[in-house]
Amino acid sequence: MKKLIFGGLAAMTAVAAIAIGAQAQDNPKLDQLKEQGFARIAIANEPPFTAVAADGKVSGAGPDVAQAVFERLGVPEVVASISEYGAMIPGLQARRFDVVTAGLFMKKDRCEAVAYSEPILCDAEAFLVKKGNPKGLNTYADIAAHADATIGAPGGGTEERLALDAGVPRDRVVVVPDGQSGLRMLQDGRLDVYSLPVLSISELVRLAKDDSLEMIAPISDAPVYCDGAAFRKGDEALRDAFDVELAKLKETGEFAKIIEPYGFSAAAAMSTSREKLCAAQ
Repeated sequence: MKKLIFGGLAAMTAVAAIAIGAQAQDNPKLDQLKEQGFARIAIANEPPFTAVAADGKVSGAGPDVAQAVFERLGVPEVVASISEYGAMIPGLQARRFDVVTAGLFMKKDRCEAVAYSEPILCDAEAFLVKKGNPKGLNTYADIAAHADATIGAPGGGTEERLALDAGVPRDRVVVVPDGQSGLRMLQDGRLDVYSLPVLSISELVRLAKDDSLEMIAPISDAPVYCDGAAFRKGDEALRDAFDVELAKLKETGEFAKIIEPYGFSAAAAMSTSREKLCAAQ
């Protein structure tokens, strides 16, 4: 683990309405973070959501937003720790992290397990396949219907759940630790499909410079998802304070300046709310 210093109108209205209360209430967790001078964030290594360079430097839209918000809260630093998606919520509950900022999309079961902020990053799902899509796999249902098609996905991630829910047998859903591993497994023929959000697949394609691959997007039997910063249940006061500052970033346009260079849409995040996203899935 390395310590690193990162230098819908309706949703914002709802956040603004709780601003005074969030600022006035006792917030021992925020006081603790201010005193220690940093917040511990869990991330993946999945550009452009999160990225870790060879020298350990962390970037990506999620950590950059978290850094900007925590600075506004009086917490000057973030400590980033890489985690698999399936281990993020257990790690948060075990107090190994203070918040997850990693493209952990809101779903009903996750909303019941953690206290999400308002939406930050939104994206659709995509497939990476061999050129020409030889097995004609355009949806998760197509993979389930094909006798021997295999799909790679992050363990505990949205894509793994989408495949299983579509009826893909467990033995044809391959847990992949990171994007580069998924890319190599597809190139080597060990996978027929590698599934991640559109922007993540786009970044893999850009870096791979491999004309034998192509992206299929968006996937018609998968919804558009949004993430938020995920806090431990019981830390709602910290989450509410985070939401107040996040709303200010959105209102001033600074939010768009942070995430849109990574390819994300600020308008998409601002057009929905935590309440809608948690109720819909």
